[in-house]
Amino acid sequence: MADGRQSHAYLVGGGIASLAAAAFLIRDGGFPGERIRVLEELPVVGGSMDGSGESAGYITRGGRMLEEEAYTCLWNLLETIPTLTDETVSVRQEIRAFNAKWPTDAKARLIGTGATILDASDYGLDTHDRLELTRLLVLPEAVIGARRIEDFFSPHFFDTNFWTMWRTTFAFQNWHSAIELKRYLLRFMQEFPRMHTLSGVRRTRLNQYDSIIRPLRAWLEGHGVRFEYGVRVTDVDFTTDEQGTRLVRRLHVERAGQPDTYDLADTDYALITIGSMTADAAYGSDTAAPELIRDKRDGGWRLWETIAAKANDFGRPTAFTGNVDEAKWESFTLTMRSPQLLHRIEELSGNLPGTGALMTFKHSNWLMSIVVPHAPHFEEQPEDVYTLWGYGLFVDREGDFVGKPMAQATGREILTELLGHLGLSDIEEQVAATTTVIPVMMPYITSQFAPRTVHDRPLVIPRGAANFAFLGQFAEIPEDVVFTVEYSVRGAMHAVYGLLGLDDHEIPGIYHALADPKTAFEVLKATLS
Repeated sequence: MADGRQSHAYLVGGGIASLAAAAFLIRDGGFPGERIRVLEELPVVGGSMDGSGESAGYITRGGRMLEEEAYTCLWNLLETIPTLTDETVSVRQEIRAFNAKWPTDAKARLIGTGATILDASDYGLDTHDRLELTRLLVLPEAVIGARRIEDFFSPHFFDTNFWTMWRTTFAFQNWHSAIELKRYLLRFMQEFPRMHTLSGVRRTRLNQYDSIIRPLRAWLEGHGVRFEYGVRVTDVDFTTDEQGTRLVRRLHVERAGQPDTYDLADTDYALITIGSMTADAAYGSDTAAPELIRDKRDGGWRLWETIAAKANDFGRPTAFTGNVDEAKWESFTLTMRSPQLLHRIEELSGNLPGTGALMTFKHSNWLMSIVVPHAPHFEEQPEDVYTLWGYGLFVDREGDFVGKPMAQATGREILTELLGHLGLSDIEEQVAATTTVIPVMMPYITSQFAPRTVHDRPLVIPRGAANFAFLGQFAEIPEDVVFTVEYSVRGAMHAVYGLLGLDDHEIPGIYHALADPKTAFEVLKATLS
């Protein structure tokens, strides 16, 4: 273990994984903050946990639903991060208080043709579906391999209410990795009895950038952490000695188009975020559809590709970037300067803003889902401005009301499609006059779900690594599930505790619902109903 007072730490990427790692270095490793540098290509940290804009048009690329039982590492982190409004209240305490006041209890989880609310408590699973689920759950990952979800289930399963709710809650496609589905089923089995209400969901008071990233960044800055923006890391030099010890010796970067390097001593550390699910996100507008970028303009994937060529256990990024059309989907944010649409959604759903969950239009060609957050959802959001977030999984299918694929639709046309499914086309003209719609195309948003083998993701701390680790959604953590904030934070904890030899610090265990007899009984009842 190196002496943190003499060591330097270089964190590549400014997403939640790097920010969490910096916090653990300081909080648990005694690392002086001024010896930590966060190297970020963009002019802002937060990675995929974004939230931005103003009353003319707010944007969130994704919506994250936190969970009480499963997010143990995230809660561990946020218990020690104070809110921006009251330093005596932790972010964790604020989230707990907000959810006590505004609990989630969706009354319109599934909506059918003609804006009819379906009975989402009827999961629709038959005996054959249950047998297929059981088979997947008992097979070892080494046997499942790179097979897809659709390889394990019959057509009836994919038409059930259960699959519609499960896939839209977690953004699964039928062609995604069966291993990842198995991990999700085991990790979130406690959600089986409450899938139709999503009452297990925990939300932040504001969007996650304002509620989590900003307080965490402020805490790190208060401890002297240096944030360097506009810095793209392009390459990493490694050495291996006769004993197999591997070290990072140099980081190659571009700053304002000019090459530069950081040289690392034996006692320095490099924690490197590999890949990015929101890389090359492109934005549309009311009058323009977003571009689909396929040529990897973002630096995150290029860095991993360069690193992976240096060792056979550094992963295979092409397993996740090889098929953009199987990884992409599109989200959209409505900014409304009139409450008219929200009032009509409230009448339809029976939920006040912030108390519902995903409303999925089951028969939508785009498989569109929306959620209405509690207002304000953004810092300094005016009282007479409201937001709504949604996404579509099938972006290449023609819409039911606009007659074109979602990928080619403008924000205004997405609004037309949404109002059609809500049965509110009668107020379209009034709503459109006071609403801005910003769509976002994300070519790699579910790339982490791509069918894969055990060698496609590198370990957080590869064999023999003495001063480096890999962070983010594309490093391997056995049993845990990607596409979650928890995964990034848990990986950061593994990296810091492992590299610094913090054996006296215990990493919170992965929650197993079936280990609790009461939860297991409730799960059994839900799947048999």
